[in-house]
Amino acid sequence: MQTAEAAWTPQPGPQFAFVNSQVFDVVYGGARGGGKTDAALGDFALHAAQFGAEARGLLVRRTRTALEPTIERARAIYAPCEAKWQEQKSRFLWPSGAVLYFRDLDRDAHAELYQGHSYTRVYVEELTQFPSPRPVDKLKATLRSAAGTPCGFRATCNPGGAGHNWVKARYIDPGPWTVVERGGLSQLFIPAKLADNPKLAESDPLYVQRLRQSGSATLIKAWLDGDWNIVEGAFFDRWSARNIVRPFAIPAFWTRIRSFDWGSAAPFSVGWWAVASDPTPVEGMVIPRGALVRYREWYGARDGAGLKLTAEEVAAGILARETAEKIIDGVADPSIFAQNGGPSIAERMFRAGCRQRAADNTRVGMIGALSGWDQVRARIAGHDGVPLLYVFETCRDFIRTVPVLQHDPARPEDVDTAAEDHVADETRYACLSRPLTSKAPPAPGAPPDRWRKPEPAEGWKTM
Repeated sequence: MQTAEAAWTPQPGPQFAFVNSQVFDVVYGGARGGGKTDAALGDFALHAAQFGAEARGLLVRRTRTALEPTIERARAIYAPCEAKWQEQKSRFLWPSGAVLYFRDLDRDAHAELYQGHSYTRVYVEELTQFPSPRPVDKLKATLRSAAGTPCGFRATCNPGGAGHNWVKARYIDPGPWTVVERGGLSQLFIPAKLADNPKLAESDPLYVQRLRQSGSATLIKAWLDGDWNIVEGAFFDRWSARNIVRPFAIPAFWTRIRSFDWGSAAPFSVGWWAVASDPTPVEGMVIPRGALVRYREWYGARDGAGLKLTAEEVAAGILARETAEKIIDGVADPSIFAQNGGPSIAERMFRAGCRQRAADNTRVGMIGALSGWDQVRARIAGHDGVPLLYVFETCRDFIRTVPVLQHDPARPEDVDTAAEDHVADETRYACLSRPLTSKAPPAPGAPPDRWRKPEPAEGWKTM
């Protein structure tokens, strides 16, 4: 039997570092064509050669269809090792007894089915296709060996996808090539670029040219450079750095409002907004009349899950953050006004002193000439290059989650609700509380003026 080294050898650089890392949790990600799939498959070939029957692996992708190219590539890499593909069991079995299972995990709840399993290697391909880290973290609990075989989690990914936010926050933001401790376990992000895979250029010299013709300039940059700050196909594709401003003193006469999206097991989100009363110069720019400025936020989350605070605790937290402020309007997730045999969440918050009314929850229906999400889009884009929605740079959860939201694959006019959309939802509530409405076309020769000044809120719905 040939050795794994004879069957497959890692290329110098990131691929070599990936298969030789002693870190428990390693993610190899970035550009397309960086040799990530080969690195994952080759890593297990080396693991099997070293530990024989004690090497037990699980390779997961989001769908079975997505697994097929990986299985075909595995056939080529594992053939010299005499590992046999067993279709019924969906696994490769080595003569030594080493085994690597291939499974799809199309539903997060299916991760529960692996309780009691034991593996020495778990691989997740396209990690960013998982909207939440919870199923992935559950798979990590299967990493154990009675024989003392070293265990490790390995993943590959590209920028984008429903899980872009949590993957970026957990692995990319701490910095490449930086070993960090998380929950007592070590983790490492290894960046991948097309240049790290010279074998691809040798075997397919036209790959880059074809890549350049298959998407926009934004997408090509993400594919070639592995740029995690660029997301192709974003729902709010007009978002840019011009929408982000450094904190400034909000004029006392500006109207202040609050928007709230409820969550307990899931995150909740609270946003505080000021409505510009008049054109206001701020650091070399002018914020136009009627623009919304998000100057504060409170995001109730830890490790991707909610804080599980009570309605009264959330109300107390909101009131503590707006001491001495005059909030003239509060709009909240309409679901909290539902009564199910007792006081509603909204009523409990009201009794604790937090006043709010049910928000307009329109997503894709029409409000005047603009739908719910289009209200947000229109404010982000603004008029003549001047936005009508601004976010303080201190509102990190807005900046982290909203710009990278994707379209729902089944309903392109809506956002992908499997992603982290809580901030976006309460932003929509705020925009619908001060809707922009298209005016009739101006008379010939008149200056363009697309937007009518929003009407003030009619009042709050109280309990």
